[in-house]
Amino acid sequence: MADSMNTKILNALETIRPYLKADGGDVELVNVKEDGTVEVKLTGACAMCPMSQMTLRAGVERALIRDVPGIRRVEAIN
Repeated sequence: MADSMNTKILNALETIRPYLKADGGDVELVNVKEDGTVEVKLTGACAMCPMSQMTLRAGVERALIRDVPGIRRVEAIN
């Protein structure tokens, strides 16, 4: 089950990756917690961007919640 969820998460991240890369950034999957929280690391330009929280919520979190059943929240870690 965990591998299936990770695959779905990675596939969902691929759908938003082109938008992040267009601005010089990217996102990496770090961890998936049992409570449905996904930890990601924003990299490149996204790591230091003042709009990174908006990108996280409106882009990354929205895509994961939409595409992966059981995901409740996305958190960025350093």
